[in-house]
Amino acid sequence: PHSQVSIRMTTNRLPHNAPPAPSGSAPSVPSSAATLRPATRRVVDAATRTLHWLMALSFTGAYITADGERWRLVHVTQGYTLAGLLVARVLWGLFGPRQVRLSVLWRKLQGLPAWLQSLVAVRSPSALQAAWRPGQNLLMALAVGLILVSIVPLTLSGYAVWDEWGGEWLEEVHEFFGNAMLMVVLVHVGLIALLSVLRRKNQALPMLTGRVPGPGPDLAKHNHRALAALVLACVLGFWAWQWNNAPVQPAATSWGWSENHDDDDDD
Repeated sequence: PHSQVSIRMTTNRLPHNAPPAPSGSAPSVPSSAATLRPATRRVVDAATRTLHWLMALSFTGAYITADGERWRLVHVTQGYTLAGLLVARVLWGLFGPRQVRLSVLWRKLQGLPAWLQSLVAVRSPSALQAAWRPGQNLLMALAVGLILVSIVPLTLSGYAVWDEWGGEWLEEVHEFFGNAMLMVVLVHVGLIALLSVLRRKNQALPMLTGRVPGPGPDLAKHNHRALAALVLACVLGFWAWQWNNAPVQPAATSWGWSENHDDDDDD
C-alpha cells in the first residue's frame, strides 16, 4: 500500500548508526555556546587612548621631576612631550572620527550655563537628583576641557623658564600653572571614582580597554591601531633623541675638592 511505502522512505532517511535519543533528556547545546563571551562594544579607539595615557604619563613625570637640577632634562623632555601630544590631540580632534571631535566636547560645554541655572531652582532632593544626572557628563567634559586648555600656559611658561626669558617670577608662574593643572587632574580622577561608585560601573574601563559591556554597534567604528603605534613610536623616538643629545654634566674635580679642603685646614 501507499502508506507502507512512505513509512519505508522515511525510515531510510534516518542514519543507521544514530542512537535513539533518551526520553526526557535536554536538547544538546553546541560546545561553542559555552565559550561565548559577554557582548561588548568599542567606544574609544586605540589612538585616543594612547594620546590620553601618554599625556597623563608626561604630566606626571614632569611634575615629579620639577624640583632639582638632577632631573631637569627629564622634566624638560616630559614638558616638550606634553606640548607635542597636545598638538596631536587637537589635530585628532579636528580631523579625527566624530566621537573624538573637539566640537562634541564644545557642544557638551555649551549646556553648562543652563545646567548651572537649573541648580538655582532646586528645592528638593528629588529635584537635585534629577539635575545631577546631566551634570555628571557636563562636569567630566569641563574637567577634560580645562586639562587641555591648561597645558598651553603650562608648557609655554616652562619653555620661557628653560630659555631664561625672565627671572624668578616666571618660575613662580610656571609653578602656579603646574599646581593648577594638578588640581584639575585630581578633580577629574575624583569624578571618575565617584561616578564609578554611583553607577556601579568602572568608568575608567573604556579608556583602558576601549570597550564597554553590552550589546549594540561600536561607537568607534575603527580602532586606528596603526596611528596609535605611530604616536607611541614618535614619543619613544623623541625620548631616545633627547637622551642621546643630553649634555654631559661636568663632575666635580678632585683638584677643586682638595683646594677647598686645604682652605679649611688653613682656617
